Amino acid sequence: LHMIDFDTNKFQVNPNYRLQFEEAQQCHVLLYPEGLVKLGDTAVEILTRCQKPIHKLALIEELQKDYPEADTLASDVSEFIEHAAKESWLVTAED
Repeated sequence: LHMIDFDTNKFQVNPNYRLQFEEAQQCHVLLYPEGLVKLGDTAVEILTRCQKPIHKLALIEELQKDYPEADTLASDVSEFIEHAAKESWLVTAED
């Protein structure tokens, strides 16, 4: 299990995982070899922006532009990406 150093490294969605909209369930899912996980709207907004390598600050900046009224956005994003890294949804980007 590798943790990501979010302060220095760019990260991206794990190449073995695929983000897609599931028509049958009318929701986004993250597909991986062992199964899938249903995603909430916030997770989708974040992971969509991580399909290409991105820095934490850039990610927060992009989301803040789209959701200017979200006060706790920075801490929410930090919390989510740490969770996503633990789950191996996000990996350090190989530059």
